[in-house]
Amino acid sequence: MKSIEPHHIVAIGASAGGLDELIAFFENTPLDGVAYIVVQHLSQDYESKLAEVLSKYSKLVMVQAVNDIRIETNFVYVIPGDKFMRIQRGHLYLSEKSEVRGPHLTINTFFSSLAADCGTKAIGIILSGLGSDGSNGVKAIKKAGGMVIARNPETTEFKSMPSNAVATGMVDFIVEPEAMPGVIEEYVKREIELLAAGISDEENMAGLIELISQQLPLDFSDYKESTILRRIKRRAAYNNFSRLETYLEFAKGSPSETEALAKDFLISVTAFFRDAEAFDSLEKRVLPAIIKGLASGQEIRIWVTGCATGEEAYSMAILVRELLGEKAQEHEVKIFATDIDTAALAHAGKGIYTASVVSQVPQKYLEKYFVQEGDDYKVVPEIRRTLIFSRHDLVKNPPYCNMHLISCRNLLIYMTPTLQQKIYHMLLFGLKPEGYLFLGSSENPLPILKSLKVIDKNSKVYKKLDASPSVNFETFTVPEYTYYKPASLGPSQPENIKIPDRTLDGAIIETLFNEEQRLLICVDENNKVLKSYGPTGKFLTQKNFTSDLTELLPGPLAIAFKTACNKVSETPQKAVVTGIVIKQSKETIKVTLAVSPMIYKGRPNGFLLVQFTHDEHSALLPGAMEFDENLYLDDYSRFLEQENKDQKEQLAAASEKLFALNENMQSFNEELLSANEEMQSTNEEMQSINEELHTINADYQLKNKELLELNDDLNNYFKSNINGQLFVSSDLRLMRFSPGTVRHINLLESDIGRPISNISTNFRFETLSEDINHVLNNGYSITREIQSNDGKWYQVMTMAYIRQLGNKRTGAIITFNDITQLKEIQQQLDKKNQILTRINADLDNFVHTASHDLLEPLGNIEFSIGLMDSMPVDNPELKPFLEIIRRSVKNFSSLVKDIGAVAKIEDEAIKTELVDLNEILDNILWSLGETIKQSGALITSDLKVGHILFSKKNLRSILFNLVSNAIKYCSEESPVINIQTVVAGEFTALSVQDNGIGISPDEIDKVFDKYGRLQTDREGQGIGLYLAKKIIDTAGGSIRVESTPGSGSKFVIYFPVQG
Repeated sequence: MKSIEPHHIVAIGASAGGLDELIAFFENTPLDGVAYIVVQHLSQDYESKLAEVLSKYSKLVMVQAVNDIRIETNFVYVIPGDKFMRIQRGHLYLSEKSEVRGPHLTINTFFSSLAADCGTKAIGIILSGLGSDGSNGVKAIKKAGGMVIARNPETTEFKSMPSNAVATGMVDFIVEPEAMPGVIEEYVKREIELLAAGISDEENMAGLIELISQQLPLDFSDYKESTILRRIKRRAAYNNFSRLETYLEFAKGSPSETEALAKDFLISVTAFFRDAEAFDSLEKRVLPAIIKGLASGQEIRIWVTGCATGEEAYSMAILVRELLGEKAQEHEVKIFATDIDTAALAHAGKGIYTASVVSQVPQKYLEKYFVQEGDDYKVVPEIRRTLIFSRHDLVKNPPYCNMHLISCRNLLIYMTPTLQQKIYHMLLFGLKPEGYLFLGSSENPLPILKSLKVIDKNSKVYKKLDASPSVNFETFTVPEYTYYKPASLGPSQPENIKIPDRTLDGAIIETLFNEEQRLLICVDENNKVLKSYGPTGKFLTQKNFTSDLTELLPGPLAIAFKTACNKVSETPQKAVVTGIVIKQSKETIKVTLAVSPMIYKGRPNGFLLVQFTHDEHSALLPGAMEFDENLYLDDYSRFLEQENKDQKEQLAAASEKLFALNENMQSFNEELLSANEEMQSTNEEMQSINEELHTINADYQLKNKELLELNDDLNNYFKSNINGQLFVSSDLRLMRFSPGTVRHINLLESDIGRPISNISTNFRFETLSEDINHVLNNGYSITREIQSNDGKWYQVMTMAYIRQLGNKRTGAIITFNDITQLKEIQQQLDKKNQILTRINADLDNFVHTASHDLLEPLGNIEFSIGLMDSMPVDNPELKPFLEIIRRSVKNFSSLVKDIGAVAKIEDEAIKTELVDLNEILDNILWSLGETIKQSGALITSDLKVGHILFSKKNLRSILFNLVSNAIKYCSEESPVINIQTVVAGEFTALSVQDNGIGISPDEIDKVFDKYGRLQTDREGQGIGLYLAKKIIDTAGGSIRVESTPGSGSKFVIYFPVQG
């Protein structure tokens, strides 16, 4: 089955939140001869099942795109998650994301390729998502003549993508996803109908262009017809019109639609450093040459035409600033950035761009010349000051002059060759001697190429050769009339009339007259040619720089024509002359000449219609005059003599007048020349100043708006402050108060301006005036707790009111915070603390008493066992049991002592002193001397801090415990123990490291538990490290352990350094 090429291709860009919207879209999509491409942000590591999911909700065929797949109607193609996708000649091509640095703007990439490949058949849709991907692609589709739809950003959680798309001004429809298929179906239907009904398109196009020129200061008459007609049909389809006639009538009654159509003609698409190779040529070859040729203090003048939203102009400014370097202060830079789109200029003047737009700016320039504001980036003032944004129409307005560089890129391609020629001459005139012209890749300066030197053929960079401006007389004239205007014909000067040459009728007439070997010429009353149809070369003699028909005719024909014209002027009837023999191109032919008067715009005896026919018949036509050259020469001579006489008389009279005026004119001309130079210089300065004032005014308006918004925010915050605030001046007068303050102070609006001391309050605050004065004098805030007459408590903060201008203290702000509940909670806590303190004291007494009471009977038992052990016992089995009892009593006694020690920790912790670590360590080594000797332990120390402020008794206990444990829990090797002290920030770190058996990771947290013993085969109560941690925590320090099983452990204690 043969695949069907789709009428249009719809590309859908989606990201976060896009799945539900895609389902809503495809649930409502009919089989309508359209193909769909889904470009969604997906993880590279995630195998997408999107096509499978969407297939459950639509009759369309859902497939995941593969490389070089052909696009067919009623198919949906889903992008793989790890690929970029492009379209070319109706096929999809994939590339790896890993090959591209920076953000993966998959939607921009595909939309741009869709615009280039499909043009007017492209439809772009932006659904929910974060970021600004798709915004540049939307611009590309609109520039190509396609349509753009965005979902309503106000009704989605992820509004960044649709909001940024709408902000471009390029979105045609803003609707919910479920309504989009209906919009597409209606648009495609109307566009197909428009393509089928195109016979009278040219006349309707002319009417629409005239309508725009009447309503707006824009003239598109010399723009390429194909481009203009394509955008007109797109707007007609957008408004559901299938015929341009009805769309024209609609536009006549809708000024807003006329503006929208003109905006479609003015698609502003540009980018920072667009065409990297071209800008590289500017940076390395053009701008350095300009800077090198500058005189001291000379300004740099650059003109960027068609600047759109300003990206190219800012790119130029950045390059100039970089190349000037330290010389930036010596040379003023003026970059005139112009366009006819005022909305685009307003955007450019702000200098604020989204992250996706500045993604093409090299990172070093982005960091240096842009400031991030939220998600956007703003050009720094240093660069903004060098640019002057101004509205300028290349078609109508004269050029800026004395420019070092003029950039006119990708603008002339939309214009007719005639208009291109005029603008090329104008740009050449605007350049300084040896100035540079920078064009787009598709533009060719053939009309002025003889005046240029090619600098870079690929980048389209040229240099002006001649040393003085060259002017074509038509360069600065505006054609008054281009298209036929049937609805507005009226009196006008004939020299401004130009018969239309863009109609089907004209083509038919031209073909007919060429076939019949006839030439038809329309001339005005001065014999100037207005329009011709037929083979001019057969009857006319080619001459340069003239449109006078008398001079273009061969001798006999000129004589006959002049005589016939006289006949017509005498009797306004058609005059025919036959048998005129002329020789053209080595061929002798007979010609019949007919001259007829025309009535045009109510002006008889104005225009003449002259017809030349190759006379192949010998018979004389009825009413015609046979041409006799001698007779006609006599008549022509008499006519010329009379005309010469009349002209002499007129010339003599005119000469007298001219002579009288000449002296005045010479003097006046000198004054005008001088004044003109001054005016030109002043005009440029005024234009520059005006643009700067406009920019400053716009900045002030923006600041004023921000201040109003800030004032609203502050007023609303002030009113919502339930606690209350007072603003007091430096002379202690009330300036302002929040509504919540009335609950604390008896205030009325009339109290504003009164001394604060004269206002009665609901609380006892005798130091209010004193606190305000203190704050004003010293600048430090004061916080107090006061109680009101009704028993409530408030925290009152008095702080200085400081104005940014001069950083002066001009008053005070008094803030009231109700802390009654906090006070009540504090009181409850205080009571509980008192109870807990009593309970703690009781527990301490109990522990001391219990340990004393338990130790006394234990001592008696131990003493009795000792006596029994010394007595002879007949039963030998009794002795082992006695040993068990003695060991158990010993352990229990040690445990009771440890309990007593726990109770004494806080008491001992209070008794701090500057402890000599060397003394403590020597004491411990002496106490463990026998144990060290038996185990063969090696103990070393490196004490960079020799003294620690701590409880001496507790420090010895901790260090003794760590060293004895290191010996006790040794491996098969002899114990090696290292003791160190170092300064660690605000702490002194004491470490004890051994090479023992170590501790497994899952048991490290248990070493500090009470009675926590990790090795049951070794002696111990499991309370030593618990006591050590409790002692250290009580003193405000900390202890941690690092250990590797089989390699040893390291205990580090952090003692706070007392300042």
